[in-house]
Amino acid sequence: MSGDEKKHSAQSRLLIKGGRVVNDDLAFDADIYCEDGLIKQVGLNLVTPGGAKVIDAKGKLVIPGGIDTHTHMQLPFMGTFAVDDFYTGTKAALAGGTTMIIDFVLDEKNVPLLEAYEKWRGWADEKVCCDYALHVAVTWWSDKVAKDMEVLTKEKGINSFKMFMAYKDVFMLEDDQMYAAMKKCRELGALAQVHAENGHLIAEKSKELLAQGITGPEGHEMCRPEEVEAEATMRAVTIANQASVPLYVVHVMSKSAAKVVSKARRNGQIVFGEPIAASLGTDGTNYWNKCWRHAAGHVMGPPLRPDPTTPGHLMDLLANNDLQLTGTDNCTFNANQKALGKDDFTKIPHGVNGVEDRMSVVWEKGVHSGKMDASRFVAVTSTNAAKIFNIYPQKGRIAQGSDADIVIWNPTATRVISSKTHHQAVDFNIFEGLECHGVPEVVISNGRVVLEDGHLQVTQGVGRFIPTPCNSQYVYGRVAQRELARKPEKVEREPYDGPVIDLGSVVEADAFKTPDNPISPHGNASDGFLHRPATRSGGRNLQESSFSFSGNQIDDNVPYRPQTRHKHPPGGSSQGIF
Repeated sequence: MSGDEKKHSAQSRLLIKGGRVVNDDLAFDADIYCEDGLIKQVGLNLVTPGGAKVIDAKGKLVIPGGIDTHTHMQLPFMGTFAVDDFYTGTKAALAGGTTMIIDFVLDEKNVPLLEAYEKWRGWADEKVCCDYALHVAVTWWSDKVAKDMEVLTKEKGINSFKMFMAYKDVFMLEDDQMYAAMKKCRELGALAQVHAENGHLIAEKSKELLAQGITGPEGHEMCRPEEVEAEATMRAVTIANQASVPLYVVHVMSKSAAKVVSKARRNGQIVFGEPIAASLGTDGTNYWNKCWRHAAGHVMGPPLRPDPTTPGHLMDLLANNDLQLTGTDNCTFNANQKALGKDDFTKIPHGVNGVEDRMSVVWEKGVHSGKMDASRFVAVTSTNAAKIFNIYPQKGRIAQGSDADIVIWNPTATRVISSKTHHQAVDFNIFEGLECHGVPEVVISNGRVVLEDGHLQVTQGVGRFIPTPCNSQYVYGRVAQRELARKPEKVEREPYDGPVIDLGSVVEADAFKTPDNPISPHGNASDGFLHRPATRSGGRNLQESSFSFSGNQIDDNVPYRPQTRHKHPPGGSSQGIF
């Protein structure tokens, strides 16, 4: 081995000593030896080569690096671009303990999916500081889209496709198109994702509010209240169930939508719910803030909910597996970009931060509050994402052979979130002033120490694209057997050989008259009382009224009888003097 090779090998060796390893299913004391970007050994009293960098983790937790399942770096949207690109966005992610992101390929309607995919790869590959994967959005439907989906899954490392039920005339699919796309996902073994809001209602309500003079950020929440999210979530669950495809609901923002996801899971449907850092860490009362910039800084779709108990409720569901994992929907715009909608809330670019702060927010609101333990924290910030997108145990676990994406987490340290100190390019932070217990002290990405002693050192373009194979066992493990068990079966019966009505012949109502009908003896009652034809059996149509302004009655032709003697009246005849 040459001198340079020896130097490189020594630099790639890490020994983490004295920490408590936390995976999603267990926690134990162990040392960890890493080399060439992989975890080589986990245990006590390890025998390791010399020259390794030793990191003291005594009193700290050693956890898998976080996976942010939902980002939009440098997204072209609403006439501008998100300010955090694949460099600043992944740099900020690493600063917060996230070592992998999954971004969305989201181009304009009618742009071929393969062309859009290559564009996103071109943007990301030269900039990313950490590993990344991609989802692909399906914003229009044709045979060409279906063919591109096949190529993306079989050749390009894509296993998830997102459909929009909102953004009418921009990204939105109609129900029949969404059903077709979901059927294609099922055929390919890919995961169907949805942005669940009723786009038609949002479009109409937006017009109504603007006509009423409501132009500020509060109108954004008013035009898309949580029932609009819940209705679309229920519709998506129904369509996915009919297509026999597992469903992933992105950015669950409300109690109502979360309830739909939870109920579907309890009914046996394969549905995954993703709350985000924003919905877990703050609320929609900010839309009514007197400062326009502050209110607009929180505008995203679906919006944060004004019910201040929503974040705690979503965290309860996340802690108990009614919701499964966390993303951020990180899509950031500066004040001058948000100002595009200063006179019309529908023109405010949608998006907030979160990629840097997600881990600390979830720890503060989940673990520090006592709602979940450290293993559940690992599950919802890393492991479940790795399992759902079929990259486990390469990612999401501290184990021999896994990637050396590791965070040494100090559960007692605190930090205060602020736009003045964060590493993102955006000039606003929706968690401004939030004190978080739980801080990443050391972050290791692919065996390289990128954060230590408060110093962040990243390398642009060093991150890798991670293919996500289809047919994840965690997602599709029971689908085939379920389809077999639920396969429709034809009922075998003797063929019908009776008469069949000839719809070509006209049947007159007179054919069904009964001349001696005591109620309507004259059929159609040409005397003027009845105007509806008799029933098929010849009886009087009970929808016909016998009332007449003349006072005439239908039975005026019957001779009047002054009295009628009943020998056996109803209730029995009287006896004696009574």
